[in-house]
Amino acid sequence: MFDAVARRYDVTNDVLSAGQDRRWRREVVAALDPTIGDRVLDLAAGTGTSSDAIHALGCDVVAADFSLGMLTAGHAVRDHLPFVAADALALPFADASFDAVTISFGLRNLTAPAAGLAEMARVTKPGGTLVVCEFSHPTNERFRTVYENYLMRALPSIARAVSSSPEAYVYLAESIQDWPDQRSLAATIAAGGWSGVEWRNLTGGIVTLHRATRSNALRSDT
Repeated sequence: MFDAVARRYDVTNDVLSAGQDRRWRREVVAALDPTIGDRVLDLAAGTGTSSDAIHALGCDVVAADFSLGMLTAGHAVRDHLPFVAADALALPFADASFDAVTISFGLRNLTAPAAGLAEMARVTKPGGTLVVCEFSHPTNERFRTVYENYLMRALPSIARAVSSSPEAYVYLAESIQDWPDQRSLAATIAAGGWSGVEWRNLTGGIVTLHRATRSNALRSDT
């Protein structure tokens, strides 16, 4: 599905969000607050838009994605970045490889988000940072009703005009509605080996940033 939308992915996101996606990604970088030389994993990096901003701060960033189409599209315009094909549920990196990890609009697409969060904790150094940027649920009831109407009615129509695969955006709308709220996601993050979980709503809760710190010891099922 993501291979099919890769060619016009960035343009489509800009249109569907009325340009808000640029602000959301800036907020991701600010929440990471990396130090020059930090090694950062940008998971579900897509075409590398967030990775590029992290790289510009002097960080050693790895742009990882499951979709080869996304990686190809990203490399065509950002060949200075290291793009890596990776499954978020079985990351090809050693334990404690990164100072920070971030995932934007990708956690919702994992078949097992909790397992993905635990895997992210595995590859992050103790004390390292996690930033999750994901669609969420507006906190104002009236605004939430307006937003849900946009998702289910207007968004698919707009996608047909600008996307290379409009059907993918029907999935987008449905997956957003099925996604847990802010507090529930925070609990899932904490269970995955992360501590001090906090969140901040953007654009009235359409998007939420969750930030956490890698615990000193991972939880064990044994």
